Amino acid sequence: MTCAPDPAITVKWPDVPACYGWLSLDRRGRWRLKGEIVSHAGLIAFINSRYGPDEWGNWIFSNGPQAVYVALEYTPLVLRLQVDGVLIVHTGAAAGAATAAYVDDEGNALLETSIGVGLLDDRDLADFLGACVDPRGTPATDEALLAAIAGDAQLFWQGMPLQRIRRRDVALRFGFRRAPAP
Repeated sequence: MTCAPDPAITVKWPDVPACYGWLSLDRRGRWRLKGEIVSHAGLIAFINSRYGPDEWGNWIFSNGPQAVYVALEYTPLVLRLQVDGVLIVHTGAAAGAATAAYVDDEGNALLETSIGVGLLDDRDLADFLGACVDPRGTPATDEALLAAIAGDAQLFWQGMPLQRIRRRDVALRFGFRRAPAP
């Protein structure tokens, strides 16, 4: 997932202004163009293939010579938990193994992988929470899950402690900008 220009291309592109406020990524990993869900499979694949970060923590879609800055509803990656436990990014790329697990103050699950932090798609929360255990290895109860969100209980997911994080701290902690501006 990079947006680096292809060095083999030697054609000089015209000076094209960057684009802000057009493209966004919602919390389920859906692209939105001016607020409307993008449903054309070819366009989704094209955006997915040219989506990545710049050096300042903005996430962009590189549309030829134009940088289209992406507004993020939460994180730059949305992760989906497959039946076999594999994590897939909303772009279809493999996320790799989780290296840390978090729960925010709103009950959202976030997973850190080698390619970055991602919000777990809410449709996968039941499976995620079902795999959480207490320090004795007993499946977590609803009360324990609520206590973990409040920071009053220790739970584990796939052997990793479920760390508490405030939603407002996520972007700064992981070095991305949710709302790029000119």
